[in-house]
Amino acid sequence: MLIGRIQEIWRHPVKSMAGEKLSECIVGALGIPGDRGWALRDEKTREITNGKRIPLLMQCAAAYEEQPNDGAMPPVGISFPDGSCINSNDPQVNARLSEVLGKDVTLWPLQPASNKAHYRRAKLSSRLAGRLSKFKSFQAMLPTLTRFGSMNVALREVFSREAGEPIPDISILPPEVLEFTSPPGTYFDAFPIHVLTTASLLAMSKNNPAAIWDVRRFRPNFLVETAPEIEGLIETNWIGKTLRIASVELKCEIPTARCGMTTHAQKELPKDPSVLRSIVKDADQNLGVYASVLNGGKIRIGDRVEII
Repeated sequence: MLIGRIQEIWRHPVKSMAGEKLSECIVGALGIPGDRGWALRDEKTREITNGKRIPLLMQCAAAYEEQPNDGAMPPVGISFPDGSCINSNDPQVNARLSEVLGKDVTLWPLQPASNKAHYRRAKLSSRLAGRLSKFKSFQAMLPTLTRFGSMNVALREVFSREAGEPIPDISILPPEVLEFTSPPGTYFDAFPIHVLTTASLLAMSKNNPAAIWDVRRFRPNFLVETAPEIEGLIETNWIGKTLRIASVELKCEIPTARCGMTTHAQKELPKDPSVLRSIVKDADQNLGVYASVLNGGKIRIGDRVEII
């Protein structure tokens, strides 16, 4: 079934910073090489951080100086809100990032998956929950456990939920993301690919026409321009199905639960809490879909997107 065509391709060199729009890309087992290839660590907590905790990160931008591959990450150039720039090779890069962001942070390329300490969450309770989540019986209990107490409070903070709003079902997440800030060996939130459609953006703009439903708020890898007859939040129907784009096959794993990062100011985009309020109310908290890679290959702007 034809869904549409690839309208935009995005790679985000530094986690939570503005990314690069590409005309084509290679997709491997870990997604687009170089996507979320770098991240910042909060030196106070010794934990990988993001735009949820440091919203100003989203007003910075990053671009590679050479094309990355599946090996070591190449140097990255970072642009700050005031227009100044710095390179990841600059000895002053950590000091400059800390000055701009108002926190003691350091910039890190991807580390091997075996370096679990690099990815581990700081809170002991998160580590314990992560280890317990390897057991299916504990995973089944998570929707109940997170309705009350400290877990509910923590998740409301993470996902920027107001009183009375639901929280996402974290039992569908990969178990390791409870213990670690990302699956070890990556800086992804959950899965290596994120897909969003113009149909979903249009549906949300009808629900909340005062908001700016710009793709940059949602940070997908692929924006699919849907066929004219396709309407609504169609990614909801893709879970468990396979997308084919040229020779690439992607398994749609889980819906993309949204958090406060969608509301933060970016270049040319104002802060707007109504974006998240609308997603929670009108889209069951989700917008887009996370996917894993079944078969890699090259994707170009204009490639057909099909459900197979």
